[in-house]
Amino acid sequence: MRIVIAIGGNALLERGQKPDAAVQQENATRAVEALAPLAARHEVVVTHGNGPQVGMLALESASDPNLTRPYPLDVLGAQTQGMIGYWLLQGLQNALPGRQVVAVVNQTLVSAADPAFADPSKFVGQVYDESTARRLAAERGWDVKPDGTHWRRVVPSPAPKRIIETRVIRQLLSSGAVVVCAGGGGVPVIRNESGHLQGVEAVVDKDLATAVLAESLDADALMLLTDVPAVLRGFGTDKQEAISRATPAELRREDFPAGSMGPKVEAVCRFVEITGDMAAIGALADAELILAGKAGTVVTPGGDYGDPHDLRPPA
Repeated sequence: MRIVIAIGGNALLERGQKPDAAVQQENATRAVEALAPLAARHEVVVTHGNGPQVGMLALESASDPNLTRPYPLDVLGAQTQGMIGYWLLQGLQNALPGRQVVAVVNQTLVSAADPAFADPSKFVGQVYDESTARRLAAERGWDVKPDGTHWRRVVPSPAPKRIIETRVIRQLLSSGAVVVCAGGGGVPVIRNESGHLQGVEAVVDKDLATAVLAESLDADALMLLTDVPAVLRGFGTDKQEAISRATPAELRREDFPAGSMGPKVEAVCRFVEITGDMAAIGALADAELILAGKAGTVVTPGGDYGDPHDLRPPA
């Protein structure tokens, strides 16, 4: 099978953890432990989030007295692709001796006319209490919004149209390589009036970009792995329950938060509707079980998937 797997930025830097390199590298090693068994048996592309990391770099850049102005978000996104890509690349190489693994710094095409540029909504960086968030917003010209019980910086998140390096990624897959790419949704770029690619001040949603990539690569499965075991109906209420199987239409009738589960649900629904293949949302540690249909929320055109008594992934 050809599987495109996205892991969240919070899988590499959990809430409350110090953003030290050693902490993130240890988390990356745990992520690789969950991914390596699938990569050993299938064609695998791994994408990753970068919200905590790009926010951290943005804060450092804004505080650097040697800079005339802070680095723009597209440049910071490229930096996180290199940093996180390196940790995942090395971990996969160590876990899969003899297998070629490559990390690609890539760009994601967006529209300059996307209304998201006028309505920042993508959370980046660490969490704050409300007073601290509002103070930083005033000092640094940020937009901030509530994220659960905390506050975080928000930036524009335009819709991904295409991963620019899709053809290169396809060639690498065909050669037998495991590919790490589309980190943080890819570096957001537009085509300017001269037809040239140009970076923009934004962060593309990683899950939506991963779905676009999976469609372009003719993937057999899309897996969005995060820190929750499944999509929850009635989240935070006394009627909360996990959804194990669903069709895109069934999921679209539910109400999910725009800043967290909403983009994941939209990504899996879009992939299944366009390709007719399987997509899933679940916990990173359950990666093998999710592919086998034994964990997570599995979305298919008919709402059914595999034999629940068979742990083997479908052929």
